[in-house]
Amino acid sequence: MAITLGLVLEQTLNGLQYGVMLFLMAAGLTLVFGIMNLVNLAHGSFYMVGAYLATAFTEKTGSFVLGVALALPATLLVGVLVEIVALRTLYERDHLDQVLATFGLILFFNELVAIVWGRAAIFTSVPQFLSGHFRMLPGLPYPTYRAVIILVGIVVAVFLWALVTRTRLGIRLLYTLVFGLGAALAGLAGAMAGPVYSVQPGMGEGILIQVFVVIVIGGIGSIRGAIVGAVVVGMADTLGRAFLKPLLATMISPPAADKAGPALASMSIYLLMAAVLFFRPEGLFPARGRS
Repeated sequence: MAITLGLVLEQTLNGLQYGVMLFLMAAGLTLVFGIMNLVNLAHGSFYMVGAYLATAFTEKTGSFVLGVALALPATLLVGVLVEIVALRTLYERDHLDQVLATFGLILFFNELVAIVWGRAAIFTSVPQFLSGHFRMLPGLPYPTYRAVIILVGIVVAVFLWALVTRTRLGIRLLYTLVFGLGAALAGLAGAMAGPVYSVQPGMGEGILIQVFVVIVIGGIGSIRGAIVGAVVVGMADTLGRAFLKPLLATMISPPAADKAGPALASMSIYLLMAAVLFFRPEGLFPARGRS
């Protein structure tokens, strides 16, 4: 594979788009942990719920925009109900209890969506009005839908920055709303992921692992850290998968590069996390009071 400037630019934007998805997940999770001191392993389940609800509402209404608009408050409501019914008694418990309880929620939601929608993957298409391409440069098109995901991520980042820096959130009184907001952000990521990835039970677990890497790199409880960490992880993962194999092929035999390239690409974000932890154990931009 010849590495050209256009290909590098395209993969860079793909990395930014994936970073936006990770940021929407990481922002909600870091808000919940930073404000509520709650370790929520079930956060990826809200990503899955948002994807399924957006798909279902889109099928019912015939409108992707309306489907996503309905999925957001619905996912927020699911988050509120989970906080009230299952998690409210865990705030004074240690993190191990929280981990065990929220792991149980993962199993519950995976079985619930399998009962309602079945275990087979659901494939949705990009809405017609977003299915085209636009030209970044002459002769270099880029999918419109992926560009919209990037734009949505920027808007959400500005909103969260204003929320955190310009308002004063109450603590216990607003725990339920904070948790619901975190669930809605994960649901938004899932809703936008539907036309790009398959929608299936358990889809939240894989991305949740990378979200934890984002939070560790960026700094626990920090929205700014979530933004930076998500972009770094998204770029490292996407560019590594795109270019490590052809780069290795210039130094070692092609068969060896075929084996080593994907393996190193999969390891890259974890090696990056280890390097950050070595030099800055608190993360790149820790929340105040955590550095």
